[in-house]
Order: sequence, then structure tokens, then C-alpha cells
Amino acid sequence: METLRSISELSRLPGPLFLAIGVFDGVHLGHHAVISTCTEHAQAANGTPVVVTFDPHPEKVLRPKAAPHLLTATPHKIALIRDLGVGHLLIITFDKQFAATEPEDFVQQLVKYSNPLREICVGHEWSFGRNRRGNLELLKKMGAHFDFNVIGIPPVTVNGELVSSTTIRQVVETGDLTKAAQMLGRQYTILGTVVHGDYLGKKIGFPTANLSAHNEQFPPNGVYLAEAKLGTVIYPGVVNLGYRPTVSTGKSERTLEIHLLDFDRDIYGQDLEVRFIRYLRPEKKFKNTDMLVRQIEADVKQARELTAA
Repeated sequence: METLRSISELSRLPGPLFLAIGVFDGVHLGHHAVISTCTEHAQAANGTPVVVTFDPHPEKVLRPKAAPHLLTATPHKIALIRDLGVGHLLIITFDKQFAATEPEDFVQQLVKYSNPLREICVGHEWSFGRNRRGNLELLKKMGAHFDFNVIGIPPVTVNGELVSSTTIRQVVETGDLTKAAQMLGRQYTILGTVVHGDYLGKKIGFPTANLSAHNEQFPPNGVYLAEAKLGTVIYPGVVNLGYRPTVSTGKSERTLEIHLLDFDRDIYGQDLEVRFIRYLRPEKKFKNTDMLVRQIEADVKQARELTAA
């Protein structure tokens, strides 16, 4: 997949261009519908489909104190969009200057650098441009003027409930990962980079990979049976998510760490994609390290039994 970083780069792609535009946080089933429609229409017309998204999430710039937790920060989003078979991705930097762009100017830029622009596909409620004045109606007016088609994808529902990033965040936060998976069309995962920790896990015989998570929406604190994808290989493991109360009294930042079963490699600086398979127990403060070790031994034994089942 080729990643473009400016609208002007569209000019070197063979037309006609078909653009799927959106924030696409989570790359859920509603987003799949936008992207797949764009791709199908492009293939039918021998055109080039391009997914257009924004970095960072617009709410991080427009309302930083009230911005939602992300389901997928940009590195994770790129990987998921690539998995959909997309050939071209345009990532537009979303800053205050871009936020002040009039919606008509944004569309005219797309028209200017596409050879030619044949279609724009968006979610039915997508809004854009200064003060979010741009919407599906404005797009269709401009499409009639500049001779491109506009598709507004209707809502996607699962079991009668509207699929949305907001709903998925809520169910992940409460631990309903089954419902999250139904709306995502995949298991909920967290992508993170392995960073150096305090090496306590290694000292007590259970080395862990400490993750700096790219996306921010965590499930509830606790211990989980999990899988971690490193490159193309998947390893089973035990995740501890929380504040590590036995060894980090008073720590205010949640920690995500995973002990990979039968794994002994240096993977600092590499990305792991973690999938939560089963909740094993709540996080607990133990009186001493020996009691913590015994509990970890029990957790690992349970994880092995579940993995072998």
C-alpha cells in the first residue's frame, strides 16, 4: 500500500480517482462499507481507489480536553486499512490551519489534483471543513458542479444497533469484547511498541513486554489470556493491565504488559498487536512479591490449559 501525505500527490495517480473519505477510527464495519463501496466502484470503472483519512483525530485538535479515547491511532489504522487490500492511502495532517479550511476549498483541492475525480464516498453523516459546515448535501452540490459522483453510505447495524466508534469505545471500556468484535468485524486489539520497563518481571522469572500503546481505549483492568502478533507470528501470553498495585504503589498511569509463553527474545522497539481472549481475574494487591509470583504461576498454568484446550 502506498501512503501519500499531501493532496497534491493525488496528481501522480492514474485516474479516474475514487475517494473514500473519513476519520475511520477503529476501521469498523461502517468504515468497511465506505471503503469497499469506493473500491468496487473504482474497479468497475477501471479507476484508482484512494482512502483519505486524517492524523491526528480531528477532536484531538478541535477539543483536546474532551477528545475521545482512540480505538486505533494512526499506525494501527494504517495497518488495518492495508489489511483491507487498499492500494493507496492519503493521510492529511489535521491541524488548526487545516481545520479552518472552508469545505468548498477542501473539495476544490481534491478536484484540482485528481485526474479526474470521479467519485467521493463518505458516511451519511460525515461533516468537514470550517465549523463542520461541509456535509453530504454540500458534497452533492459540488459534485454536480465539478462533475463527480457522491455516495453517502447509510448506517450499518449489528443486531439492530448502529455501528459507531462511540459505541465500540463504550463496550470495550466495559469489557464486552464480544460485542466490540461484532461491530468491528474483527477482534479488538491494541497495538503498542515494546519499551523498557523496570525489569521486575525478568527478576521474578516472568519477563514481560511492556507496551507503549498507540491507541488509548483499554478494556477493564485485570489479567487476561491474550495473543500477541509480532510481524506475522502469533504468540500466546498473559496480559496484566492496570496499576501494578503490589509493586507500584500510587502509580497513576495504567500499564499494559504481556508475558509471552515460551518466548525469549529481545524485541525492544518492535510493535506488538495484542488481542484479549479471556478475562482471567481482577488486578489485586498482594502482601509481598512471593505471593505475587505464586499467583502469576497460577495465571500462566491456567493460560496454558486454555491455550491447549
